[in-house]
Order: sequence, then structure tokens, then C-alpha cells
Amino acid sequence: MRRYLTSLIVALTVGLTVKAQEGIPVYFDYLADNYYLVYPSMAGIAEGTKIRLTARKQWFNVDEAPSLQTLNFNSRVGDRSGIGAILFNDSNGYHSQTGFKGTFAQHLQLGGDFRTLNQISLGLSAGVILSSLDETEFRSIIPDPVVTGTKNTVSYFNVDLGASYNYMEFYAHFAVLNVLGSGRDLYSLEEFDNLRRYLLSAGYIFGRKTRIEPSILFQLTDFTREKTVDINAKVYKDVSFGTVWAGLSYRRSFDGAQFQTNGGFGEQRLQLFTPIVGVNWNQFLFSYNYSYQSGDIRFDNGGFHQITLGYEFGQNDQSKRYDCYCPAANN
Repeated sequence: MRRYLTSLIVALTVGLTVKAQEGIPVYFDYLADNYYLVYPSMAGIAEGTKIRLTARKQWFNVDEAPSLQTLNFNSRVGDRSGIGAILFNDSNGYHSQTGFKGTFAQHLQLGGDFRTLNQISLGLSAGVILSSLDETEFRSIIPDPVVTGTKNTVSYFNVDLGASYNYMEFYAHFAVLNVLGSGRDLYSLEEFDNLRRYLLSAGYIFGRKTRIEPSILFQLTDFTREKTVDINAKVYKDVSFGTVWAGLSYRRSFDGAQFQTNGGFGEQRLQLFTPIVGVNWNQFLFSYNYSYQSGDIRFDNGGFHQITLGYEFGQNDQSKRYDCYCPAANN
């Protein structure tokens, strides 16, 4: 029962229900040069191969708090194609999902020579998700026929579509996640199709020795009509051993949730503040981000911790492929 209450409070305070998070939740790991995890069209955007491992944990002092682990790689194949694969495990109290995605992307150079980044990309990811509902610890004084008392697991297939445009230091991305509606008889009360989500982002990198990268990401969940926006800013500084960088992200929902107070009713919108720091050293990447939720209603004073580890290889020479400050496209 405690696991059930934990998950219910998580859904109310964070504003994202289990139904709204089919597939990989969109957190802030994309800011650690991990856009492929969100956009299939970014598979193979660079000349070599990129590997990213992420681990996210919410509220260390809360039992069965939400956690997420992902492992992905993407690589260039030939001059115009890219491939990738993603493994992930997402758990939230009594509910968990494990999945695999495979990706193929096509990159089209629009103009200039091979050192000019002016490219449109299209990507398709297809995968299988195992979704589980653990009712083994549900207890009730009066027997409830809805509660089976077992761990129920179903599997389903889905696809993601993405498109990207990169022109030197400018980039824009669009994706439709969970394109197919797959009915699942997992919850006994009612059956939901996995939810389609739309993502749109854009950004630009200013400067040379010290660089500033403002960006924005918009999310829309089709079924619930939930909308959120991320406003981001990152700063890069080249040092003797590589590049150090830091940033700040602010996420806000357009829709509020009502709650009862002593004097009536209030409304609260999701607000997350996420500082992020990272370092690129030779072929390795390390980053850490911490998300803090503001507002009157919170489950715990702690925040959400996430670590990203990366490794890159396969660059043909020591110089960068493109004559631009574009970390997603240049290994």
C-alpha cells in the first residue's frame, strides 16, 4: 500500500502521471549532448560513434521513488546514414517499464562542402516496451476483485519519428513519440492507449573561446493535452584538457493542478529548476544535473539527481569534421 501511495503522490506533485510517461520520460539528460535519446533524427549526426549512460534517482530518502536508467549508442554509417540503439528501465513505485529501441536516420547535406554543416535529417525508431504493474503488496480489509495480487506484465510495439535541421551553430528538432496507439489490458479499471507526444526544440551557440548556448524545448502530450516548456542556457569554456561547461534549465507547465486549502482552493503549475555541470576530457564526457521542484505542494524537500557518462570514438583525424562550434555534430 505504501508503494501505491508513493506513486499517487508522485503523480500529483510532479504533474506527470504514469499514463503520460509511456516510453522514456523526457528529463534533462538531452542537455548533456544526448539529443539522440529524445530525437531519432540525431542518430549518426556526428562522424564517429557516441555512447551515453544515464542514471536518474528522485528523493533518496523515499522508498520506491522514481528512477530511470538508459544506455544508448549512435553512429554514422557511410556518408549519409546513421544508426542507433537504446536500452532503458524506468520504475515508479508499483509501475515499471523496460524497453529497447533501434534507430535508422538519413542525413542530407543541403549545401557547401563537407566541412560546412548544413544538413537536414530524418529518423525512425522502432522498439518494444515491457510494462509491468506489481500488485503483490496491495492489501485491503475487504477483498477487491479489481486487485489481482500478482505482477502483471504486457508488451507492445511502437515507433518514434523525428526530423532535425542543423546549420553551423543553429539547430532545430521535431519528434513525434509513440506514434502508434497500442491498447494494453494492464490496468483492470480501464484500458489506455500509449500516449503520443510531440517535441519541438531549437537553439544557437554564440561566441568562440567562451560560448553561450540558449535553447528551448516544448512538449505536448496528445491524450491529456499537457504542455510544458524548457528554457535552457549553457556556457562552454575551453581549457587545457578539454572543455568544461555549465547551464541552467527552467521547466514550467502550461496547465495547473488544483488543490484544497483551508480557505478554499489553490492551483499549482509544475516548476523545475535544473542546474547542470559537465566536462569533456579527451574522448570522455561526464555531467551531473539536479532538479528542484518549487511550489507549495511537494512530496519531499529533496530533488532529482542525474548523472551522465559518455564515450566517443571514430573521428577520422584530430580536427573536427565541421567548421563550427556544434558539440552535437562534432565529436
